Order: sequence, then C-alpha cells, then structure tokens
Amino acid sequence: MRRKGDLPEKICAQCGRPFAWRKKWERVWESVRYCSDRCRAEARRARGQEAGRSD
Repeated sequence: MRRKGDLPEKICAQCGRPFAWRKKWERVWESVRYCSDRCRAEARRARGQEAGRSD
C-alpha cells in the first residue's frame, strides 16, 4: 500500500493547485489536466468566451 505522499502529483491547468493521482485516473493519468469538474468547466467557459471575443 502506498502513502498519499508517495503518489504522483500534477499542477491543475486552471487553478494552479497541486493534485494527487487517483485510482479512477489510473488508465488516463497522462491526459488528466484539471483537479476537478469545476476547474474543467471553468476552463471550457473561459475558452468559449475567448472565441466569442475575436473581432
């Protein structure tokens, strides 16, 4: 069994906070970019607003 401190970590692309590996991300860890659904939704919203601003 691993201790939580021994698990790999990444930095969230939206909020900049570190987050640790989770069992449910075992197969897709390389593609995980956000720490939560909230950060993923905020990133999508921000991208949508940038696309709408192009004049």
